[in-house]
Amino acid sequence: MILVVNAGSSSIKVALFDAALAPVAGAAVTEIGGAARLRLGGQERDCAAPDHDAALGLILSALAAAGHPVAAIAAAGHRVVHGGGSLVRPARVTEEVAAAIEACIPLAPLHNPHNLAAIRALARLVPDLPQVACFDTAFHATNPDVARRYALPSSETARGIRRYGFHGISFASLAARLPALLGAMPERVLALHLGNGASLCAIRGGQSVATTMGYSPLDGLTMGTRAGSIDGNAVLRLAAEHGIEGAARILNHQSGLLALGGASDMRALHAAGTERARFAIAHFCYWAVRHSGSMIAAMGGLDCVAFTGGIGENDAEVRAAIAAGLAFAGVTVEPEANARHAARLDPPGAAVPVLIVPAAEERWIAEETVRIVAGPPGRAAP
Repeated sequence: MILVVNAGSSSIKVALFDAALAPVAGAAVTEIGGAARLRLGGQERDCAAPDHDAALGLILSALAAAGHPVAAIAAAGHRVVHGGGSLVRPARVTEEVAAAIEACIPLAPLHNPHNLAAIRALARLVPDLPQVACFDTAFHATNPDVARRYALPSSETARGIRRYGFHGISFASLAARLPALLGAMPERVLALHLGNGASLCAIRGGQSVATTMGYSPLDGLTMGTRAGSIDGNAVLRLAAEHGIEGAARILNHQSGLLALGGASDMRALHAAGTERARFAIAHFCYWAVRHSGSMIAAMGGLDCVAFTGGIGENDAEVRAAIAAGLAFAGVTVEPEANARHAARLDPPGAAVPVLIVPAAEERWIAEETVRIVAGPPGRAAP
C-alpha cells in the first residue's frame, strides 16, 4: 500500500492506496498542538497531538486498528508546496533532498516547515519506509525564462525572487489524464484550477508554459481571501499604512471574494444573492477570462479547456460565465451538460473540447511514489 501525506501547520491528512492504486482509507488529525481531533472514515474523536510526530503516530495506529498495519505500507508520498529552482520533479527523500526542502523555507515559510516536519516525523516512526516528495511548483519548471523572470536586478533574482507557480500537482494530474479522456493529448490546453485558491495554467505539448501564480500563491486570479494580481506600489502603500504583517494579512486573508462579497465561499455568495455578492462573482469570472486570454496567447492558440477544483467542478454558473467570455476563442458549453456537471461540456461539433476533470492529486502522488521507489534507492532523510 502507498501512504499519501498532506501536512499543514496544524493538521495532517493522509490517504491510503492499495496495490492497484485504489483508495482504501483516509485519516486526519486537526488542531495539532491544541484541541486535536482524529478522524478516520466517518468517525471523529478528541486526541492528544502536541506535534506532528504524535499526530502521525495516532494516524498510523488508527489505520492499523482498521486493518491497515504499518508493515503493509510500501512507501509514502508527500505533498511539498515549494521546491524552489532545484527540486523540479518528484524525488525520493534523501538527506540532500530534505536539505533542499529546508533551503526553500524562506520561499514558503508557512508551508515547507510543516511538510518537512511530517517527512522527518515519519522517518522517525518508520525508519525504513521509503518516502517521496512531490512539489507543487515542479510542473511549472518548464516555463521559459521570459515567463519565469521578473524584470528585476539580477541580484534580486539570485535571491530567488522569480515566478514559480503553484497547483502544479493538480495540473500535472489533469494533464496525465487528458489523453485517456480525449483519445490524444491536445496540443494547447487551458487548465483552470478554481477553488478557494485559484490559478490557470497554459499546457502546451503536455508541459506548463505559463501560469497565473508567481513568486507566491497570492498572484493571479481573484481568490477566496487573496487579492490576486495587484500593483506593487499598492502593496507598498498597504505596507506603509498597516506595516508588513498587516499588509500581508490584508492581501492573503482579508481580500478576494471575502472583501468584495462578504464571503470567501462561492456557494455562500450564490446563496446571498445580493448586489455585492453578484459583483464578487462577476469579478472572479472577469479576471479568470482576462487571465485566460494571457494563457491562450502564451500557447499561441487553444485546443482544449479543462476545469478542475471545487468551483471548477461544481459551479455551473461560473463555468458558463467563463465560457461565454472565451467565446472569441471558440469556447462554448451546452447548457444542460453544464448544469449536470457532465464530464464533457461542449456541444457536438464544437471547435474546442471543454471538460470537467475532477481533482485527483492524492492518486497522482501515489502513482509518482510507486514510480520513484521502483528506481535506485538513496540515503534516507534524517
